[in-house]
Amino acid sequence: MNRKILVTSALPYANGSIHLGHLVEYIQTDIWVRFQKMQGNECTYVCADDTHGTPIMLRAEKEGITPEALISRVWQEHYDDFAAFHVGFDHYGSTNSSETRDFACSIYGKLQDAGLIEVRSIDQYYDPVKEMFLPDRFIKGECPKCGAKDQYGDNCEVCGAAYTPSELKHPYSAVSGAAPEMRSSMHYFFRLSDPRCSDFLREWTKSGSLQAEAANKMQEWLGGELSDWDISRDAPYFGFEIPGAPGKYFYVWLDAPVGYMGSFLTLCEERGLDFEEYWKQGSETELYHFIGKDILYFHALFWPAMLEHAGYRTPTRLFAHGFLTVNGEKMSKSRGTFITARSYVDHVGNTEWLRYYFASKLNGSMEDIDLSLEDFVAKVNSDLVGKYVNIASRCAGFITKRFDGRLGKSDRLAEIGFGEWAAGNFVREAYEARDTSRAIREIMRLADVANQYVNDMKPWDLAKQEGMEERLHEVCSTAINLFRILSLYLKPVLPALVAAVEEFLRIEPLTWADFETELPAGHVIQPYQHLMTRLDPKKVEAMVEANRESLKPAQAHSPARHAESQVHHQGLLETVSIDDFMKIDLRVAKIVSAEAVEGAEKLLKLTLDLGVCTRTVFAGIKSAYRPEDLVGRLTVMVANLAPRKMRFGESQGMVLAAGDGNGIFLLKPDEGASPGMRIK
Repeated sequence: MNRKILVTSALPYANGSIHLGHLVEYIQTDIWVRFQKMQGNECTYVCADDTHGTPIMLRAEKEGITPEALISRVWQEHYDDFAAFHVGFDHYGSTNSSETRDFACSIYGKLQDAGLIEVRSIDQYYDPVKEMFLPDRFIKGECPKCGAKDQYGDNCEVCGAAYTPSELKHPYSAVSGAAPEMRSSMHYFFRLSDPRCSDFLREWTKSGSLQAEAANKMQEWLGGELSDWDISRDAPYFGFEIPGAPGKYFYVWLDAPVGYMGSFLTLCEERGLDFEEYWKQGSETELYHFIGKDILYFHALFWPAMLEHAGYRTPTRLFAHGFLTVNGEKMSKSRGTFITARSYVDHVGNTEWLRYYFASKLNGSMEDIDLSLEDFVAKVNSDLVGKYVNIASRCAGFITKRFDGRLGKSDRLAEIGFGEWAAGNFVREAYEARDTSRAIREIMRLADVANQYVNDMKPWDLAKQEGMEERLHEVCSTAINLFRILSLYLKPVLPALVAAVEEFLRIEPLTWADFETELPAGHVIQPYQHLMTRLDPKKVEAMVEANRESLKPAQAHSPARHAESQVHHQGLLETVSIDDFMKIDLRVAKIVSAEAVEGAEKLLKLTLDLGVCTRTVFAGIKSAYRPEDLVGRLTVMVANLAPRKMRFGESQGMVLAAGDGNGIFLLKPDEGASPGMRIK
């Protein structure tokens, strides 16, 4: 029987453009959905813009428009970007919809009736100028541990320390620049600590709904008592007001996943689908969420607990993926590698090149993937142009010119090493497991077999030989059939290109069952037209250059905008004497080991060789560097900084790094420096 499947991707936030890092997820999801539809399964793909929260409200205010006008404009930009990359949503909505509001209020009411909502007073910072309570990320000040300036209200990006906003020294509002005041407010909490929730989650994480690596992470979180979840925010706030609580709004992360339900209900009303069939408890349909590993916490804890205790089914599986690096490093505006979807379209053009490259990298795990721009160009030109399209371009002309576009008999594909039955099942299994890299490897292996067949048969020589007309017809017809099967296998990845192939071959849209058949003798094809050109590396270079952030000094800001600029730009500090500077013992250090710190989101534990001794340092650089890439590298450290006790151990110094809010960059001595050398 055909499966009934509902698929979602994480909702992009309506406060910025879609970039290549986002596209990893949507392309991965779209490939899987297209594959399921080719199988004949009833697979539905919905998504929506995530539209609520303080950042949306503040950006709209800054632009002098309403939040509704902002999210409407951004929705269209997002929709157009996804369409350019052939992401085929069945419905793309918005969380700022009546459907999502109704579901959010209904779920909240059911949780309240179950005794899982609690109201209690909390103290938090208030901006007296903007007259609003401030989220932690909108409060900045000096780190209470190391003294670094302009740090966020929840953790220090310099030393990695975690703390509460009230611990910051000299705090200020990142919105107005004003000194915040501590005030109390009544907040609403989802009681995740309730045994009904925690016991359910411990069982649910063992049910096979998570990848093994995600399940292990969940078990770490569930090892202790879960904290209750603050689901409310105070006015002013752009979102849905909580029923019976004037001036209190649902926190954006409560109604964001509810947007999956709202978007799907809209589609149900358009197509006559049964919403309850997919969302009722005990449903036999399948529900899959594709997400980034950074939001696993919300989707694997809060979301299933909400659904279970509000009377809805929980996801069949969560599919988490890793982050995207470019040329082996975190995407960077200064390097020009923080690339938007629109910039790619404007400078490179063919979006299926990127779909293919991402497919060749994704393996269904939570591992990060790297977009090597040089490898990107080489792989596209080698695989798609040099191997795949090359088969048709070398043989189709003979069919048109010598045989009036009619195919002849074909050699048995299995006898030339193609093995279409076994290969088709192998590729199908790889797609089902989201291991598209394995599928692509097999497809390109088969493309090599097809090209070797053409090379061995040499149709260009057969065309010159007397009496070899029939054999020429057979060889070229065989090559076209090989090309057709490869096109079928590539269709989930390259839907637009394969649509052109289907037109060229004069065939109905390919389904997965078609790999068992071939085009019969007498079938007429169209004259061959170029299907794909080579990727010019200059296009990629132009894209990078266009995205490179200007390094020129920023223009002076008006006083009203000065506090806002402090979020991203740090001015020069007060001058110090040479004597003060000489008190700091800066040394060249070699990183002999590096490892992630369990329970710390941003810290790496580094063991540093100083020539005469080793030191352990905890550095907040996890977001920018993989531990294995640091081992053996030279850097610079403050060797005489007083040791500091952290909950992970003692940090015996500090490594030096630069940062501008868009990245973290370790200092590296020039060639010839050695561990222990003093910097002066």
